Order: sequence, then C-alpha cells, then structure tokens
Amino acid sequence: MNKNSLIYVAGHHGMVGSAIVRKLQSEGFTNILTAKSSEVDLRNQQATHDFFVKHKPQYVFLAAAKVGGIVANNLYRADFLYENLMIECNVIHSAYQTNVTKLMFLGSSCIYPKLAPQPLKEDHLLTGTLEQTNEPYAIAKIAGIKLCESYRRQYGFNFISVMPTNLYGPNDNYSLQNSHVLPALLRKFYTAINDNQPYVEIWGTGSPLREFLHVDDLADACFFLMQSYNEEQFINIGSGVDISIKDLAILVKNNGV
Repeated sequence: MNKNSLIYVAGHHGMVGSAIVRKLQSEGFTNILTAKSSEVDLRNQQATHDFFVKHKPQYVFLAAAKVGGIVANNLYRADFLYENLMIECNVIHSAYQTNVTKLMFLGSSCIYPKLAPQPLKEDHLLTGTLEQTNEPYAIAKIAGIKLCESYRRQYGFNFISVMPTNLYGPNDNYSLQNSHVLPALLRKFYTAINDNQPYVEIWGTGSPLREFLHVDDLADACFFLMQSYNEEQFINIGSGVDISIKDLAILVKNNGV
C-alpha cells in the first residue's frame, strides 16, 4: 500500500471507519475513497458491484456494519443478521470480482463463545455457544471471517480479518438504546449530573470484565497490519487489560463527564 494507492474505507462515517481515515491522512495518504450510504447501499448487491467496477479500489478497509449495544442487538436480531451479512457478502465478493489487491475485514470480539477461556485467543472461535443476546451479530461477523478465509483458499486473494476488542473514542454512539457500555455510562452520568439525579442505574451485577481500546489505537494497528500482515488466521486487537463494569462506572463517576 503506497501513497498513490486508491484506498476504499467502507463505513467512513462510523467510529472505526473515521479513525482509519484519520490515520491514513496523518500518514500522508490522500487517495482515499469514501461514500455515504445515500451514494452506495452496501446491502444491495448490484449497487455495491457497480461502485467497485466504477472506482476499482486497490485496497479496502471493510468497517461498514450495523452496530449497537445489548438492547439493540437483542431487539433487532433479524436486522443485525441480515444487514451485516449483506454488507459483508457484497463488499467481499465485489472485491474479488474487481481484483482488489488486499481487503481487511473488521469483526468483533463477540464472535467468541460466551464461556470462552480468558484471555481470548483466536483458536477459541467456534468452540462453544455464543452469548444469546448478540448471537445474530456474532454469527454475521463469523461469516465475514469465513468469507475472507474461503476467498483466500479458493481464489488466492489477500483478504484478512481483524477482531477488535470493545472500542471507544470520537464518533461513538451515545444512544441509551443502541450504544455500547462505555458511551452508555458516559451518557447516564452526564444526564444524572444535569438533572440532579441521586443515582445512576447500572445493569447487571457489575462483575463482568471487559477490555477497552481507543479507536485511534485500533486504526494504528489496522494500518500496520494492512501493510505487513498477509496470513489467513484472523488477529485479535486489544489492550490486554481488563476492567469490571463496576470499576468502569466508578472510573467514569470519579473523572467526571
């Protein structure tokens, strides 16, 4: 990947996609292809194919996805499964059809079994039952990994996959209905302070452990791997440090919002 390469960042408005665009720009890359959903609906096979044929990107970061927290994943199960499957299938297949040099698929740590040993390792994939609340989303992300793996094996294309841990940073989603745990906590404490509420409600026991990574650190890792990693095995990307939900809530509370 060089400064003259045409690089398509799918999902550039999202937290991950926008971080990748910032990273590319900071490294001096200017030939960056982006498109709003109003310009190309990646859920539509023909529209996606036509977009790839027209622009012929050489490198693709596949960060486009329908995302959300526990509530959204559990309520809109069909939407999360269908839309993410369509996006992955259409982009990966169009990349193959138009001879993209290299593609990176971004998944999620929810692909791992609910009771997988800690720390999570890549070979834990498909060794147990998934967490029920976000199973459709996880299945879609597993399918993306297997698509990249299969296009490598059958057609010899350099399609790789990375699995980020829980992310936070610019362009995050702070909706209480659709956000992940950290932005939801920030929103709850912000609202409580503004409305003089006496307490903030945290779901569950607070004991589950989560690992968090700033999205710009993820972008650094993706940039590095796009240039240097060319293997079939997907790679976990994380900080290696866990924190309980309770301690995370206390951290947000003590540091203000």
